[in-house]
Amino acid sequence: MHNINVNGEDILKRQLELAEANRRLLSEQQVTAISIMGAIGSGKTSLIERMIDRLTSRGCHVGTIAADSAGDDDHQRFVSHGAVSINLNTQDDCHLDAHRVDHAMDHLPMELLDVLFIENVGNLICPADFPLGTAKEMVVISTTEGDDMVRKHPKIFAQTDILVLNKIDLADAVGVDPERILSDYARINPHGRIVCTDARHDKGIDELLDALGLQCTNTP
Repeated sequence: MHNINVNGEDILKRQLELAEANRRLLSEQQVTAISIMGAIGSGKTSLIERMIDRLTSRGCHVGTIAADSAGDDDHQRFVSHGAVSINLNTQDDCHLDAHRVDHAMDHLPMELLDVLFIENVGNLICPADFPLGTAKEMVVISTTEGDDMVRKHPKIFAQTDILVLNKIDLADAVGVDPERILSDYARINPHGRIVCTDARHDKGIDELLDALGLQCTNTP
């Protein structure tokens, strides 16, 4: 194992310090932040859209940080659903880090927000090593990715709070047994919670909000 240091400082330790600073800031602002990870095409953006709709209808003020290597498609989608959003292009980097998130929050009206969704770059490897300081972490996979995703990427699933198995309606069509995916996750992360969703047909969203502890009932 390589011991990588920058100016004598351990990279992982520094990442944890930056994440903890974000956690304190979010707590002071009374904002519940959710880190959302998953591969490209798993349905992260669609799930966030559905959650924005649910929460804003209950009087909750929602913000998003939309990360991608280039473009602002997801950011624009969130804005169209009524969220206050910041677009982050990471260029060659395959993940967000706590430092970038800190700077993004500088451009959001944090004092007005109740919930902040942070959508990471579509990837199941890089984001696992970079905590952001959020209250919860969830990973989204879809049945169309096959039934071996948890076994292939155990690290990110072992540390996440919630697994969202999306596109559950397509499981039979693609020949995937959801129970195999769920049992793999339960074995790797016995403390994690599993939610099955069909974002396209708006199913499982209330269960997901409940798992995330997001039951906003504020007055607009």
